[in-house]
Amino acid sequence: MKHLGIIIRNERMKPFLDFLWNLFLITSGSILCALAVNGILIPQEFLSAGFTGVTLIIYYLFPVLPPSLIYLLINIPLFFIGWNFVGRRFFVYSMLGMAIFSASLQLIHLQVPVSDKIMSAALAGIISGSGSGIILRSLGSAAGLDILSVILSKRFSLKLGTTSLMFNSLLLCFAALIFSLDAALYTLLFIYVSAQVMNLVVMGLSKRKTVLIISDAWEEISREILKKDRRGVTIIEAQGAYRGNAKHILYSVIAFQDLPQLKQLISRIDPDAFVVVTDTQEVMGRRLGNQPHW
Repeated sequence: MKHLGIIIRNERMKPFLDFLWNLFLITSGSILCALAVNGILIPQEFLSAGFTGVTLIIYYLFPVLPPSLIYLLINIPLFFIGWNFVGRRFFVYSMLGMAIFSASLQLIHLQVPVSDKIMSAALAGIISGSGSGIILRSLGSAAGLDILSVILSKRFSLKLGTTSLMFNSLLLCFAALIFSLDAALYTLLFIYVSAQVMNLVVMGLSKRKTVLIISDAWEEISREILKKDRRGVTIIEAQGAYRGNAKHILYSVIAFQDLPQLKQLISRIDPDAFVVVTDTQEVMGRRLGNQPHW
């Protein structure tokens, strides 16, 4: 009974602990993003991606309100519009993320001592990408372009990446026309580095590969994969188009670091095997799953 009571108590505590963990992710990520903005982007007069970039444009043109308040004000109408399009949990956590990021912009004012503009753009991308990735590992976001992308996806079936690309492309063109081409190019470098680091933080180092194997020795290859690597394999029945012969295709999803070992195994059993390896963005599953929870 005592053991059962501990289990029940832990189950009751789990939602609260999950909330604290997500709050920690959003707060730490927001602090890093605010450090990149106030410590590098604003001193160097660079822009940023998404609604942070819009915030900086307004701030540079009309330096009356602080960036923290501008970011908050331009996001509020978006939340009213997005109420019917965004999941309630994501919506609540994103509102929390917006408030925390705005507060971080107001409070974090530590200038990073880097004078070279290229190095500044790259370092800002690393810091901001790390912060954005940490936030996106939570159940919410820092609002802005994330909310807009979801709205357009559900309303007009636009892909999330397409919305981001279009929005940031217009932002860079506007920056080049209003400010300077140099500022737009430095911002482009910042956005690129930030996106790469963010992907690394969100997806992790354990990238997945999808492997398709066509071989007459498919049974032996399948047995070896299951026996040595303890990795799942799916057998797909197929038919060759030229001769009409029955074929068996082995389908498996593996971690990137396991690919060389698998290729050696296939080459040892059947050097003439036809193997196709493709990148896999996300995987849902107990062992190899790497899909973000948001």
